[in-house]
Amino acid sequence: MKKIEAIIKPFKLEEVRDALSEVGVVGMSVSEVKGFGRQKGHTEIYRGSEYTVDFLPKIKIETVVSDDKVDAVIEAIASAAKTGKIGDGKIFVLPVGNAIRIRTDEKGEEAI
Repeated sequence: MKKIEAIIKPFKLEEVRDALSEVGVVGMSVSEVKGFGRQKGHTEIYRGSEYTVDFLPKIKIETVVSDDKVDAVIEAIASAAKTGKIGDGKIFVLPVGNAIRIRTDEKGEEAI
């Protein structure tokens, strides 16, 4: 099993969710986060004063999938979230040692 974390632009959430549903992802967690990478934020003008926005709003999607679905999930996220502009985001893949469904005590891939 692998945990896939994706940081994407907020307006791409619905497209990514739909793409993940098409490849068989049945559950995910979504968080509103702030951060920056190479994009380094931007400047805005408010009431005539210029100020720097260091942390940009992003969406973090987390899901755990079986090893055989990892490539399809990565491709679905990447294609749905891509705009071709700086700040499109990142995808991280982490190993998962075990998963337990609290309600039924199912373990491993049965729990996801």
